[in-house]
Amino acid sequence: MTTAAPRTQVVTQHRFGGPDVLEIEERPRPDPGPGELLLRVHAAAVDPADRTARSGTVPLYGDPPFTLGHDVSGEVEEVGAGVTRFRPGDEVFGRIDGGGHATHVTAPAGHFAARPAGLDHAHAAAAPTAVLTAWHALIDIARIGPGSRVLVRAAAGGAGHVAVQLAKAEGAYVIGVAAAEDHGFLRDLGADELVDDTAGDLAESVHDIDAALDLVGGDDALRTLDTLHPNGILLCTVPADLGLAPEDAEARGLRFALVRADPSGALLSRIAPLLADRRIRVHVATTLPLTKAAQAHERAEEGRSRGGIVLVPHP
Repeated sequence: MTTAAPRTQVVTQHRFGGPDVLEIEERPRPDPGPGELLLRVHAAAVDPADRTARSGTVPLYGDPPFTLGHDVSGEVEEVGAGVTRFRPGDEVFGRIDGGGHATHVTAPAGHFAARPAGLDHAHAAAAPTAVLTAWHALIDIARIGPGSRVLVRAAAGGAGHVAVQLAKAEGAYVIGVAAAEDHGFLRDLGADELVDDTAGDLAESVHDIDAALDLVGGDDALRTLDTLHPNGILLCTVPADLGLAPEDAEARGLRFALVRADPSGALLSRIAPLLADRRIRVHVATTLPLTKAAQAHERAEEGRSRGGIVLVPHP
């Protein structure tokens, strides 16, 4: 009598399109290669890159079929050759290069950090891209500090609400742009000033910004330039719809940077204490089972979501 090979469920798609292209398939469970972990996924976030990859707007993985999912939290089931930092049973979170919308996934061990104490899997899964984006933009590139004036567009979203808190932790004066109904939420997170995102010309009420984090792109990016201090920097996270060319900023003597959130277990380990003691609180707007991935994408595309949207493979 032979034992059936272990299986895993994945969310996949065989063509580009709307949320309806997402479907569940069963596959052989992957084995970790050298330097990799096999993770039993307890939670996986849906982020903007997942939606643009699914639609084909930014073909991150080439042509379908593929499985989305960058941000995961779960339990190590196996480790590959050469992995000494983690062992089976450890609970970890991290940003990976795709494939996280599944019950199991393999990825390099260096992409993971120990799950912060007191943070459940859903909130841990919502954290990696948000905190890595905010840290890279505001700390590594803009080098904000006490007294810096920081503007965050889409401030109530997944990366936005984390950026607000990180900027405050660094002593900055933070101005958030968000829907009026989210202003109370952002005040509780420490925002000093709030602007309704349906208001007219932002530059009429906001000025002398040292670092503007644009999580929206399009026309908003170009308009945001008008809020900057002469030595200010515009940090954009939307490569598919920048809304400007770097030369537009340079022509005004301003700086521009495109921000990427690359996997880094080392940086997540450095940030983990901020998550563990709730100096940075990650908000989860919605948690859905893995089988409802299409519904999760529909909710994400509605916009106006406070914090992250998370899939739970093992409800």
